[in-house]
Amino acid sequence: MLIADLHIHSKYSRATSHDCEPEMLDLWARRKGIGLVGTGDFTHPAWRAELLDKLQPAEDGLYTLRESLCLADKTAGKYDAPRFVVTGEISSIYKKNGKTRKVHNLILLPGLEAAERLSQKLEAIGNIHSDGRPILGLDSRDLLEITLDTCPEAVFIPAHIWTPHFSLFGAFSGFDAIEECFEDLTPYIHALETGLSSDPPMNWRISALDGYAMISNSDAHSPAKLGREANLLDIEPSYAGLSDALQGRSPAALTGTLEFFPEEGKYHWDGHRACGLCLEPGETEACGGRCPVCGKKITIGVQHRVEQLADRPEGFSLPGARPFESLVPLPDVIAASTGLSASGLKVAARYQALLEKLGPEFYILRQAPLEDIRRAAGPCVEEGIRRLRCGQVSRTPGFDGQYGTVQLLSPDEIESLNGQISFFSSDAPHPEASARRPRKTDAPQKSSGAKPSAPVQTAHSKLNPEQQKAVCAVEPAVAVIAGPGTGKTKTLVSRAVHLLCEKQVSPRQLTAVTFTNKAAREMRERLTAELDKDRTIGDLTIGTFHSICLSLLRETGKAVTLLSQEDAQAVAADVLRQAGAKLPPAKLVQAVSRQKTDCRCRKM
Repeated sequence: MLIADLHIHSKYSRATSHDCEPEMLDLWARRKGIGLVGTGDFTHPAWRAELLDKLQPAEDGLYTLRESLCLADKTAGKYDAPRFVVTGEISSIYKKNGKTRKVHNLILLPGLEAAERLSQKLEAIGNIHSDGRPILGLDSRDLLEITLDTCPEAVFIPAHIWTPHFSLFGAFSGFDAIEECFEDLTPYIHALETGLSSDPPMNWRISALDGYAMISNSDAHSPAKLGREANLLDIEPSYAGLSDALQGRSPAALTGTLEFFPEEGKYHWDGHRACGLCLEPGETEACGGRCPVCGKKITIGVQHRVEQLADRPEGFSLPGARPFESLVPLPDVIAASTGLSASGLKVAARYQALLEKLGPEFYILRQAPLEDIRRAAGPCVEEGIRRLRCGQVSRTPGFDGQYGTVQLLSPDEIESLNGQISFFSSDAPHPEASARRPRKTDAPQKSSGAKPSAPVQTAHSKLNPEQQKAVCAVEPAVAVIAGPGTGKTKTLVSRAVHLLCEKQVSPRQLTAVTFTNKAAREMRERLTAELDKDRTIGDLTIGTFHSICLSLLRETGKAVTLLSQEDAQAVAADVLRQAGAKLPPAKLVQAVSRQKTDCRCRKM
């Protein structure tokens, strides 16, 4: 199976890294496990000259980096050299049907000789020297005709078809149908690039796209971004095999795609970044398409545009569709699993260590055994990758040019996993040794000269060794893994007694959370029975998560009411009616719930 990323850019494109050169592209492709990479920017004369100098022919129509230029690196290992295929993106800005159109198209070619011929044709039309992705005042239909006349073997693919400003279906400058754009040459379009802000289920909603090969690429502006999205190909490396897979002659050879979660894309939802406004399509309609903060036009996102053109309901599953996997780049996984910054030095160091120990990034994300990941990166990253593979990812949508974010573990979960110990492992600290280490909740010890107090016999005498470890542990988090009827409640009660009596912890510093009110009552009764008559647990907080939170809210002095689902929708309907907004009440309730779950605030 070959992983292919066909749409990237060189250092000669605007807003790209100076590292976008053949040596670094080869290195990062090996780090990622990508077997086929587009060159990008074939129209730029200086880039073509560099490619001619640094690449050597491999299989038919493909190239590899000259061996003498390959960078030695522990994180890249001794993996097969990636192949390069000649590619480039053209920006067409032109008038059609009384409207300015801005469409980007991706072109694949069978070699650098074909790139030279096509570049000479395009140079007669516009400036191809100033930018690796040239801007031409050329109709997309005419660009396709010139491309096929010059090189009949070329593969012509509309790029990131949903991007609002520069794409085939873009909300501001695109078309409503492929035929509007390419007219009589539409039959020569066989594949479409879906872009980072959409995924296959979104594209399945438009029946007019059923006959096209839907591909995904990174559109990388730096080598580290290679493979953000990619394609899975079952071909022997060759340009002919690639062309057959994309042009429909061997449709089974395109076996699937590797996708961003669409919410991560920077145009998934509507919004106005300058005002921090992020909206769902229905909210944009309610605002009349204008930012309620400043009055400027809202940028229509991909999900909204898909809904405008869709003739199938949300959730439709296309029979026989190619499978896909939604992934998150490994540095982002490490960051979302540890609470660190994805661009920080700590994440970079952990990323490099993982590659050295386990292999390429895609292998780690998709196939590496979880126990190997745990040994190499710890329990947090292991759990993050497990959740990623299961699709258990919390997402905050991107909008108006701002990338979305993902969260795999909450801060509390990260702290808990980092503090885990095994009661049965040989390296678990002995409770007596642990007790000598200070704990933040320990009260200052009195200098009475007395010997340290022995464990409270009434609390500990009936506990087995593993339960005693849990009671006396000083780690920030302890996982007690036991079946029903094995004494978990007794252990928890004994730990509370230990903290109150031996460690002199104030009752107001302890909180015991249970799943049910019955369990909370039982715990309070047991604690009262275990403690001396002179001690009280009056300030100790015991209850379910909801009851404790409700109590905290009521302490603010404000009225608090718990609503049923029906009551919540009734309130939402009243709010929408007063605001004059045309939005289903259930949608508003869902939006409020999402706000609470994601712990984020949006200006409405």
